[in-house]
Parts: sequence; C-alpha cells; structure tokens
Amino acid sequence: MPTRIDYIGIEAFVAIAQLGNFVRASVHLNLSQAALSHRIRKLEDDIGTRLLLRTTREVSLTEAGQEFLPIARRNLEALSTAYSAVQTKARAQQQTLTFACLPTIAHFYLPRVLEAFVISHPYISIRLQEQPADRVRELVISGEAEFGVILTGVQRWDLEFKEVRREDYHLLVGPNHPLAKQSSVSLADLAGERFVRINTQSTNRQMVDDFLEPVAGTIDWRYEVQNAAMAIAMVMQGVAVTILPSISARLSGYSLSSLPFSDIQISRTLGIVTRRGAPLTAAAQAMRDQIITALRRDD
Repeated sequence: MPTRIDYIGIEAFVAIAQLGNFVRASVHLNLSQAALSHRIRKLEDDIGTRLLLRTTREVSLTEAGQEFLPIARRNLEALSTAYSAVQTKARAQQQTLTFACLPTIAHFYLPRVLEAFVISHPYISIRLQEQPADRVRELVISGEAEFGVILTGVQRWDLEFKEVRREDYHLLVGPNHPLAKQSSVSLADLAGERFVRINTQSTNRQMVDDFLEPVAGTIDWRYEVQNAAMAIAMVMQGVAVTILPSISARLSGYSLSSLPFSDIQISRTLGIVTRRGAPLTAAAQAMRDQIITALRRDD
C-alpha cells in the first residue's frame, strides 16, 4: 500500500526552513505557532526522525532535514505548478460551453438561440460542434461536449435521451414540378419519380428507405449524394425529387414545395442526449433549456 504523504506538514517544514523561524513561517502560512508546531511534530512522527532543531531564538536543520529540504521544495513546486495548470484549465472550461448538434437543426434553430444566450450569459463563450448523429454521441460520451441535439436512435447504457419533439418528413419538389401544386402526396404519386437520396450512412436515408420499401420498385433511385444541401440544390434545379425533414425546405432559402404524405407518416424524434451520471454545468443547463423551448415553439 502506498505511503500516505503529509503534504501540509511538508509545506510547513519548507516554510520554516526557508524563512528561518516559526514566527515568520506562521505568518506566511496564516497559522498560529501552536498549529504550525503541531504540523511539524506530526510530520516528524510520520517520517520517524527529526528534521528541525529548535531553540528559543533560531531553527536549524538536522542532517535528515538538510537532505529532505531540496527534494521537498522541488516536489512542492511541481505540485503547485500542476495544481495551477489544472485550475486554469477548469476555469477556462467553466467559461466555455461546448455542445454538439445535427447540422440541419443547428442551422435552422440555433442562430436565434445563441444570440439570446450570449445576451443573458455575456461571459460564456460557445463552441458548437455541428456533426452527424454518431459523432454527436461520441463527443458526449467522451465529455468533449456537455450535451448533444440528435435524433432518437440506438440507445446506449451510458447516455440519456430526452425526447423534445417529432418532425415529419415531406416530399420536396421544385417549383415547376407537376406535383408542386398539390397540398399533399401519396405513395402512389412517387411511381416513376427520379429521386436523389443521401448516402447510406445517413440516419435520414435509413429511415426513408424503410418507409418507402413497399413502393421501392416503382421509384427511380437515380442519384446518391453526401448531404442534404446537395440534394436540395438538385431538387431546385428540377433534376430530381427527395424526401427530407420539413424544416429542410425552409432552411434551403429556395421556393421549394414541401408536401406532406396523406397515406403514411414519416417522422423523426428530436431530443437532447447527455452522459449518464454527468451533471450539466449551469451554463449548459441554461443552453439546453433554451434549445428545448425553441424546438417546441416551432411545433
């Protein structure tokens, strides 16, 4: 079993040795002389030898004290440096809030939330990680992000997911598409349509594929791209149609037609993911609450 180190005793010994007597050392350490004497006696008892020779006027070091002093001083200085470094980092972390979010959610909801947050928390800087769902989970698990805004998915024992809202998927078509004037579409309307879909690693892609499986054979799966922005650009140009969350049309800035389905409901569940057992800082809690309010307000 490792020896228990009496750091406060060592601190007292170094102070006395450097300052030359108990009076100056007690003032330096803000201790009474009785308390200082108690610390030295306890240290010497623990070590098993005398370190100081005391008279009424002066203090000198024993041979053991002379050997111990440079080692003790050097290690106290190293400990002080390490303590200061950790303290500085902790203070920096307290002043910086890091969280992660799906890109589409971040782009549509968070500018207004971030603006309101910095007004109410002027001394907090924000580091936002816009990442896919799997990466958001990784950042939360590692502690790099205090929380994440993602879709519900595979649940892990070390994460907690709080559902906030559900969001429907719509068929997005260009302004000149024959379906653009309809108020809704059915699965039958998709027959023969040329689709652009997101890559196979996307949560959106997996969800849409599952729902469209009954009519998959009637659809022209012509294009696959890496992100929603490219899919929307192709829809706007009339190259293809696609299925994305309803906010995608509003986020795009284009005059796309966003058509709900009349015979099926495709939706995703948005929520906040946190690391189980890891309480949020006050700043993270405030940011989380503002995001939840913003998401629910748009229902």
